[in-house]
Amino acid sequence: MAHTPVNHPARPIYRAIGGLTGLYLVVFGVLGIIASTGNEILAQDDTRVLGQGTNLGYSLLSVLLGIVVLVGTALGRNIDVAINQWLAYSLMVISLAGLAFIRTDANIFNFSITTVVVVMAAALVLLMVGMYGKVGTEDEAEAFQKARLVL
Repeated sequence: MAHTPVNHPARPIYRAIGGLTGLYLVVFGVLGIIASTGNEILAQDDTRVLGQGTNLGYSLLSVLLGIVVLVGTALGRNIDVAINQWLAYSLMVISLAGLAFIRTDANIFNFSITTVVVVMAAALVLLMVGMYGKVGTEDEAEAFQKARLVL
């Protein structure tokens, strides 16, 4: 038995929110690439985009992750659910690692506190979208509803 809702009525809205999150990651990454052109790939300098610290490496990673989210959103069929959940967990790890290493030489993505907060917020949005975006058969949805009523 699945622990997340199946065929949630707001599923199209959640899917759109996931797409917008992917679009944000792509836009941030492209702006970061433009701002950090000419710097080293993992430079630790004062490069800021949309108020967040970044470098060429993190900007490229943001574009890649954003494209993956957008492709998953376009494909649908629960592929987006899996992608959003796994990327959410990955972004949480990246965010917490960025927070742990923020004032050290290990801050390879040039994170600032603002970057940590935004990445964690994006991760939480993707996790929510992944949890409520699952599509299933009517039998699966009915089984979920019955199990929910028992609780």
